[in-house]
Amino acid sequence: MTAVVTGGAKGIGAATARRLASEGATVVVADFDEDAARRTAAEIGGHAVRCDVTNLADVERAVQTAKERGGSVDVLVTCAGIIRDNLLFKMTDDDWNAVIDTHLKGTFHAVRAAQKHMVAQKSGKMVLISSTSALGNRGQTNYATAKAGLQGMTKTLAIELGPYNVNVNCVAPGFIVTDMTRQTAERVGVPFEQFMESVAAQVPLRRGGQPEDVAGTIAFLCSEDASYVSGQVIYVAGGPRT
Repeated sequence: MTAVVTGGAKGIGAATARRLASEGATVVVADFDEDAARRTAAEIGGHAVRCDVTNLADVERAVQTAKERGGSVDVLVTCAGIIRDNLLFKMTDDDWNAVIDTHLKGTFHAVRAAQKHMVAQKSGKMVLISSTSALGNRGQTNYATAKAGLQGMTKTLAIELGPYNVNVNCVAPGFIVTDMTRQTAERVGVPFEQFMESVAAQVPLRRGGQPEDVAGTIAFLCSEDASYVSGQVIYVAGGPRT
């Protein structure tokens, strides 16, 4: 099995790359941060590719690397993402464009490049990464819109690619301990430990999530155990919002 993980250098992406590699996959770690991608790839015996997902040539190169290294493109996980949080009246065009381009255009580039190989071989698994913010979150008009869009993309791709034995699903994490959540804490001016305590109090399981919590769900969706699961959005959030 050969997998491409965009945004695979850190956080959920890195945890996913490690998990897939531990299950025998050849993993291409595609990330804008090339040094971090190399470190993660070296740790798991994978391959690093510098990849700005808003750049079509970068994405196609990452997918082609998977084909060349593993002989197939079996799994695509789209973890690349950024945040540019602000209230609507303060949000700039650059804030909007950067987030929409990274999450929506970047994922579009990746799924379009990967599906060529998956359709030809009549097999494949795609997992797109959304967020509980898709349900709405103050200060995240751009991010919430992008993450909601990915859910619609998932369901449409599942319909289009299903006849070719390609499963497409979506994972929507809640508050996961990553660099991105640390940025959120900084934005609201709260120490990270205090921020996570406040978050945990709102989660039925009474804790924030770890990247490995999300990676486990992704790994399931990429396995044959999930061969009849497609077009689904699975929230990994410690329970419903309270």
